[in-house]
Amino acid sequence: MSFRTEIRAGDVEAFGRLFDEFARNVYNHTFRLTGNWSTAEDVLSLTFLEAWRLHAKVEPEGESLRPWLLGIATNVARNSTRAARRHAAMVARLPASIDQADFSDEIAGRLDDAQQLMAVRHALGRLRRAELEVFALCVWAGMDYATTAEVLGIPIGTVRSRLSRARKKLSDAIRDLLPAKPEPADLSGQAQGDCGSPAAPPAKEIRR
Repeated sequence: MSFRTEIRAGDVEAFGRLFDEFARNVYNHTFRLTGNWSTAEDVLSLTFLEAWRLHAKVEPEGESLRPWLLGIATNVARNSTRAARRHAAMVARLPASIDQADFSDEIAGRLDDAQQLMAVRHALGRLRRAELEVFALCVWAGMDYATTAEVLGIPIGTVRSRLSRARKKLSDAIRDLLPAKPEPADLSGQAQGDCGSPAAPPAKEIRR
């Protein structure tokens, strides 16, 4: 019995092996989409819960289940981001407490360690959600255009155009962030039109 067939049949041990093999990939992908360690951990858990719910839909023939999992993770992260925005808006409407503790010193102490991450997040913040999803799958996850298109349910031409726009926006953002650098670090990957891995800081590794 193939691994896909075991997953399709709901084999618990096979599903455990699926988690062991791809949990780190899913976590890193969701962090790149959400920019938050805690949210990425939540999305990781929800992704595998959703994968278990959908296990009967896995095709018995095929290659790695990684694209399937990253597609689920992308949808879960998208929904989590919307929920987080609604929660933040609700909190913003609440009256401020006069007894609220001042955490400014604690936050300031973490800034130096987070500077590079903040710069990357600032650059990524210029991307539309659809552009970020294509960039994360094609460049960081290393998927080809066809697989990325299948995961997101969009035409290959749309993948190409979104990736091209994302790379240009990131290049412009890096130039703005590092004006003194004659040749700023490029987050946008290899030559335009080719999927590749950029020299971007890796996401925080999941500890198991």
